[in-house]
Amino acid sequence: MPDLSYLPQIALSGIAVGCIYGLIGIGFCVIYNASGIVNFAQGAFVMMGGMIAYSALKTLGLPLPIAAAAAIVVVAAAGVVVERIVVRPLWDRKATMFVMILATLAAQIVVERLALIVAGDQPRTLPQFTDLPPIRFGSVAVSYQFLWIVGISFLLIVLLDQFFKRTKTGKAMRACAFNREAASLQGINVSRMLALSFALSAGLGAIAGVLITPTQYTAFNVGVPFAISGFIAAIVGGFGHPLGAFIGGIMLGLAQSIAIVAFGAGLKNVAALSVLLIFLFIRPGGILGETK
Repeated sequence: MPDLSYLPQIALSGIAVGCIYGLIGIGFCVIYNASGIVNFAQGAFVMMGGMIAYSALKTLGLPLPIAAAAAIVVVAAAGVVVERIVVRPLWDRKATMFVMILATLAAQIVVERLALIVAGDQPRTLPQFTDLPPIRFGSVAVSYQFLWIVGISFLLIVLLDQFFKRTKTGKAMRACAFNREAASLQGINVSRMLALSFALSAGLGAIAGVLITPTQYTAFNVGVPFAISGFIAAIVGGFGHPLGAFIGGIMLGLAQSIAIVAFGAGLKNVAALSVLLIFLFIRPGGILGETK
C-alpha cells in the first residue's frame, strides 16, 4: 500500500507541474482564439525557453533574470518565424485543421533536430531563482521555486484575462477566430493578429520552460511530452478558454503526481490520458465549455 504521508508534498509538486501544463495549454488557446489553429509546435517553445536561458547563463555569462528575459524574447521571435514560414502559407490557402496540425508537428520535429545539432543531447538545468532553504510547514517543504511558478502563473492568468477582455488588440485577436473575413472588413489586420498570437503563445511557452527547468532537466526531446500535456490541459479546461486550460493543467499535474505515488512513474501518462477520456465522455466541452 502506498505511503500516503507524502501526499501533501506530492500534491505541491503536482500543482507546480500543473501550472506549467496550464501555461502551455493557454498557449494553445491564444493561437486558437486568434486563428482557430491548433499549434502542436507549442512544446518546442517550452524546450527552447529552458535551453536558450541556459546557454545565455552559462555561455554568455548573463545574470539569470537577463538570461531568462532574453530567452523569452528570442522564443517569441521564433514563434513569429514559425508562423511566417510554416503556418502563413497554409493559412492563406485556407488549409484544413488536419493539415495545420501536421505542419506544426513537423515544425516541432525540425526544431528538436536543430536543437540536437546545435546543443547536443546532454540534459541541462537552471539554478533556483531564489537560493534559500524551503519553507517548512510541519512535514511539508515549500520551495521558493514553487512560489515563483505559482505566483508568475497566476499573474499571467490575470494579465491575459485583462488583455483579451479590455484591450483592442485582445478583442481583435478573438474577432479573427470567429470570422477572419468579417474582422478584416472591420479594419482589423488579420495577418498581424496571427503573427502576434504566435509571438504571445511562444513567449508563454518560453516562460513555462524557464520556470520548470530549475526543478527538472531540459533537453532537445522534452517538447513533445509538454505539448501533449498542455493540449490535454486545454481540452479538459474547454478548448479556447485560457482560465479553463490553467485549471485543467493543475488537475492534470495533480493526477499525474498521485498516480506516481500510488502506481509508479510508469503510469503517469496513463493518468493523464485517463483524465482526458473522462472529460471527453462526461463533459466533452471541458470545465468551462468551448468558446466557439
